[in-house]
Amino acid sequence: MKGDHQTLALLLFSAFIAVTLFITTWVGRHRQGSAEEFYAGGRLFSPMENGFAIAGDYMSAASFLGISGLIALFGYDGMLYSVGFLVAWLVVLLLVAELVRNCGRFTLADVVAARMAERPVRTAVGTSSVTVSVLYLVAQMVGAGSLVALLLGGTSDAARSWTVVGVGALMVIYVSFGGMRATTWIQIVKAVLLMAGALALTVLVLVHFHGNINTLLNTAAERSGHGKDFLAPGLRYGGDWTSRFDFISLGVALVLGTAGLPHILSRFYTVPTARAARRSVVWSIGLIGSFYLMTIVLGFGAAALVGSAEVRASNAAGNTAIPLLALDLGGGEGSTGGTILFAVVAAIAFATILAVVAGITLASSASVAHDLYASLRRPGRKKRGEVAVARIAAAGIGAVAIGLGLLAQDLNVAFLVGLAFAVAASANLPVLLYSLFWRNFTTRGAVWSVYGGLVPAVVLVLVSPVVSGSPTSLFPGVDFQLFPLENPGLVSIPLGFLAGWIGTATSPEPPDEAKHAEAEVRALTGAGAA
Repeated sequence: MKGDHQTLALLLFSAFIAVTLFITTWVGRHRQGSAEEFYAGGRLFSPMENGFAIAGDYMSAASFLGISGLIALFGYDGMLYSVGFLVAWLVVLLLVAELVRNCGRFTLADVVAARMAERPVRTAVGTSSVTVSVLYLVAQMVGAGSLVALLLGGTSDAARSWTVVGVGALMVIYVSFGGMRATTWIQIVKAVLLMAGALALTVLVLVHFHGNINTLLNTAAERSGHGKDFLAPGLRYGGDWTSRFDFISLGVALVLGTAGLPHILSRFYTVPTARAARRSVVWSIGLIGSFYLMTIVLGFGAAALVGSAEVRASNAAGNTAIPLLALDLGGGEGSTGGTILFAVVAAIAFATILAVVAGITLASSASVAHDLYASLRRPGRKKRGEVAVARIAAAGIGAVAIGLGLLAQDLNVAFLVGLAFAVAASANLPVLLYSLFWRNFTTRGAVWSVYGGLVPAVVLVLVSPVVSGSPTSLFPGVDFQLFPLENPGLVSIPLGFLAGWIGTATSPEPPDEAKHAEAEVRALTGAGAA
């Protein structure tokens, strides 16, 4: 991308950033001082608006760039991400959406603390929520770096690094000045743009192959370098038993992890009623389901038209498959049509990243202020306003995410999100389900459940091939690998549930029947919900 073409792409980038900053400034003029306004947007969004915002929050850089890239590189095995992300929403709809809206106010810890001792529970759940959010943020940072490096004509480490820093700065601005209201509108705009862009590319791919899916798949297999193996299971996860267990571990993490993601759960608090929360999920399932079906076409389209080898040459993890596909569909490198389509897709992908990082940062800063700060503050000490603490926390979390994003630039963004899902399913989902459905659950059980899933998940990642021991690791030059799987979900998720059960069984305190009854009535009827 050179000369006028590069200028056009940069202008589109700048235009979206200008629009989102305008939304943030406009919304920031409204009163953001109250916690309800800052964390939940005043609970004024309709089910349709919130459904689009949820879809915007969920369809991240991992969805648009990472999944299609994995399909372009590994064919059938890459589709696991599309299927897993979509099926996960059925768990959210059936098990937690309405109950979470009734039981909580702003964060996941509100749901658990409703019937437990607040301080230890808020500390544990707040810690796990921030950990999951930072992991998710790192994936978005890596996607942004890959995208802008391609736009600027190469894979310059400097360009990628400065992009990570820039995205981090923008997300802090969005959250600090606009709160949930601005974040929601940015996500709605982004969801509309992303659906329109994905639909346009999907139509162009299908038109190119005259609507013949069989020809598309056969061409993708031929250009992949793997032949018919490209369309069969096992190319990425079928080499040996370790990779097969990794496949199972990833699938379990994707399906169960969504119900434990803090930034997704916080979206249920932005609507006025539990019924509206449930209808929001129905809207989002329609949008998300359509989108993930399109990512399958786009992934195989990239393999067929661009070629797996060229995708891998541009970015070893496959994160640039979609922009390269857009360039090819528009007429190829150097053509006006190709450059315009490339620039539009790149701008949409960048919009995707900015919107998602804003939502994640808001949820994690809410956990710091509403859960950790409130529970760790010394009695009698002057209390700083929660919203002020949340704004400070946004800057701190942004700095941590930037640092880790610079470190993980060579990993696939969908793979990184898979790790975040595994930690969410290990630490947050067990305590959430136990709190909602187990009458005898106790405070010790809640704390043990969180740490019993969180600590093994993080430790197993640190001693896995992700961090060391292979050429694609974060630290390829050293080897302290002890755990063979890349995704810890298969081990850490059962440990989270087991730790919660053991903690409850050995707890000296009796379960509080009155609080459970109160929480149950509130969860099922909405009586007393915020």
